[in-house]
Amino acid sequence: MVEKKERIRFMTVDDVDAVVRVEEQTFTVPWSREAFINEVTNNQFARYVVYEVGEQIVGYCGVWVVYDESHITNIAIHPDYRGEKRGEALLRYILEFARLLGAKKLSLEVRISNEIAQRLYRKFGFQAGGIRKNYYTDNQEDALVMWVMLS
Repeated sequence: MVEKKERIRFMTVDDVDAVVRVEEQTFTVPWSREAFINEVTNNQFARYVVYEVGEQIVGYCGVWVVYDESHITNIAIHPDYRGEKRGEALLRYILEFARLLGAKKLSLEVRISNEIAQRLYRKFGFQAGGIRKNYYTDNQEDALVMWVMLS
């Protein structure tokens, strides 16, 4: 059996269709193709990376870095590729990248019911910072805001 090379690299416009496929397999209200294109081409604060296994994009993560604050917009691993620490690798990469860009803290929102993701974030030092009521439009579920200091 040939092992497939795995790597994390910066996302390009050519990656958008594959990222949208991961997005649609992960979220009940996925971002549109146009939203990702806008993030990659027009948002000066946005940086996106993809996780590749061989030639296939199996995950991605986006972060906004504005001065000394950063915010994860979304992070996802295709369901067929979960449970093998790829999400952890993506998160570690983004934390270090935000740090390199001068961010002192990083935030994100996560569904109150998503205990698996919350456990991952806590592993990296994230702490609960508050609740955004009715944040998710598909079912009005609350979001837990989590923060981690990067310095």
